[in-house]
Amino acid sequence: MAGDMNEDAKKKILHTGTTTVGVACSDGIIMASDKRATMGYFIANKDIQKIHQIDDYLSMTIAGGVGDAQALIRMMKAEANLYKFKHGHNMNVKAAASLLSNILHNYRFYPFYVQLLIGGVDEKPEVYSLDAMGGLSEEKYVSTGSGSPVAYGLLEEMYKENGTVKDNLRAAAKAIAAAMKRDAATGESVDLITITKAGFKRYEKSEVEKLIQ
Repeated sequence: MAGDMNEDAKKKILHTGTTTVGVACSDGIIMASDKRATMGYFIANKDIQKIHQIDDYLSMTIAGGVGDAQALIRMMKAEANLYKFKHGHNMNVKAAASLLSNILHNYRFYPFYVQLLIGGVDEKPEVYSLDAMGGLSEEKYVSTGSGSPVAYGLLEEMYKENGTVKDNLRAAAKAIAAAMKRDAATGESVDLITITKAGFKRYEKSEVEKLIQ
């Protein structure tokens, strides 16, 4: 009976389901995701934001439990603002990734059920992947979530090493679009952002559709 109750509770947790992508380029980074959230087999939300701007040149993607992910987003925004107030400049990408890793590791016995990407631009463009235990790795291109095996197929084929944001933008968008066709927990539309020295940019739906076609 207890096992059945635990299983029912799990089904009621709002998950992002999800596919997210992060790509490090020569002049910036790209992050992409879908916009579907699920509760078990139920599509609970068709317009959830999974890419969050943390600072002027820093952003995160979320996959896993929505409540856990949103709590971590709030923590990182607060820490980034506090760092800027104290030091007079933005927290660099590696420091932000290390801080997030430490937070996750400290809660490893009562973990946040998440898989995260964090990336941005300071001296160079960087993208890091983090698991629920705080495991941290720097990546050239990476995908998380239930649709990631499909996304990786596109990234492996289309990613241009040492290419610019413009060179790799279509690869990131199409990786999410492909996952939406094969993964039931990934869906609705593609959200796409870039961070370069010029700052953070979120692409309009019409711009994304042109890239996918």
